[in-house]
Amino acid sequence: MDYGVTSMVAPLRRVAVRPPAPGSDFAVAHWGQPLDVDLLLEQHAAFAQILERLGCDVVRMPALEGLPDSCFVYDPAFVISDGVVELRAAKPVRVGEPERLCADLENVGVPVVGRLTGAATADGGDMFWLDDTTLAVGRSYRTNSEAVRQLRSILADRGIDIEVYDVPHDQGPEWCLHLMSVVSPVREDLAVVYERLAPVAMLEELRARGVELLSVPEDDWLSLGGNVLAVAPGVVVLASGNDATAQALADRGCEVHVYAASEITKGEGGPTCLTRPILRA
Repeated sequence: MDYGVTSMVAPLRRVAVRPPAPGSDFAVAHWGQPLDVDLLLEQHAAFAQILERLGCDVVRMPALEGLPDSCFVYDPAFVISDGVVELRAAKPVRVGEPERLCADLENVGVPVVGRLTGAATADGGDMFWLDDTTLAVGRSYRTNSEAVRQLRSILADRGIDIEVYDVPHDQGPEWCLHLMSVVSPVREDLAVVYERLAPVAMLEELRARGVELLSVPEDDWLSLGGNVLAVAPGVVVLASGNDATAQALADRGCEVHVYAASEITKGEGGPTCLTRPILRA
């Protein structure tokens, strides 16, 4: 089976990416301006090439014109052990992405095994695996209690529990703070965290599991130093401009790969956001 994910750090064998849609209205989605769209496309292509050099089977989805955030493919759907769960967007400019991403995933052999419906809204950025039977879910402005209820129902049949952590208000609903904005597991025993905005219960749980917490320096926070993609245990990809975080990871034995991200980070998304893991094993 060439799909299935129940880990954040197991070797990333197969991953979907989607290039930015150059004709979209990026300003309406709160991307920083001015934005060099040609450079944005170059940076995204170079990011995908890094994943390929690291041994990932990169599945390139078509661009979605009119959907400026669609390059951030972690959010609209969430791959679990036996397929993908279609989520529902709370951000108006992202409505329509979940259906399109799930259709593209089905076209490459990943079945849809669940869908959020009704009043439920959720982003993948509020979800990460604590272990292969425990999913952490952030209750945020993007992920509501009805989504948690429906996800519990979908995952219970698969023996997967959910731990819910409340995400802080921070700068409010227009500023996208996901649970994964403040935590990135990079090995079973190491996670990058931004402790100032991290849920206390989550920090306590990670420590109880023997996970060392590498704190993101303040200077790296706004350049998405807390958003780190593990391609394998201790092999990570990081946005440029986060030298202190890169050095701290290297000091702990990690192999760090950096991509140019001046334009991509204007959309408030890092390397995790740019990927939809399809197979980790």
